[in-house]
Amino acid sequence: MYYTLTSATAPVTYKVKKSKFIALAYPVSEALEVKPILAALKKTYPTAGHFCYAWRLGSDPCSERSSDDGEPRNTAGMPILGQIRARNLTNVLVIVIRIFGGVKLGTGGLIQAYKTAAELALADATIVQHFEMRRLTLCYQYAQTPQVMRIIKKWQLQIIEQQFKQNCQLKVMVTKEQLGEILVYFENIPHLTVAKD
Repeated sequence: MYYTLTSATAPVTYKVKKSKFIALAYPVSEALEVKPILAALKKTYPTAGHFCYAWRLGSDPCSERSSDDGEPRNTAGMPILGQIRARNLTNVLVIVIRIFGGVKLGTGGLIQAYKTAAELALADATIVQHFEMRRLTLCYQYAQTPQVMRIIKKWQLQIIEQQFKQNCQLKVMVTKEQLGEILVYFENIPHLTVAKD
């Protein structure tokens, strides 16, 4: 189970000492999606000096990356990543664009500004819970169908493929969290075999 965004957020602007920090959050499923999003934002905001970001992908374990894009080390990307982690989100990209206002903020000021901007973007996001799914292939005799179907109904498993013959085959989707317990039920049915895809 993990949490992610349903859709990209609208830009949110946070102003500090004449500098603008424009933050956006996106659902992403792979690192390759980041570059095109950044390229599009650079065209939209041509006067911006920094496009700092962080992303987090997958679960158990997550892969993460952050970029300060020319700001002092760990003053932008890590505070953005910290906000993603704080909400336990994954498959998420947060970008904070800085348009310099002529006044230097110092290390502490930058950290706070990037953190706040990322926080505002994620506060606007619609967050959803997702379950990691596993596919099981069940092979059994036709006479065992009532037993198998009782388990499927009890656990509300999604059937994605079925063949009812003398030797039946069902493909079902189960959540990663359910997997161990469900396997015990199926393994108690004689002559039924379970393959995990």
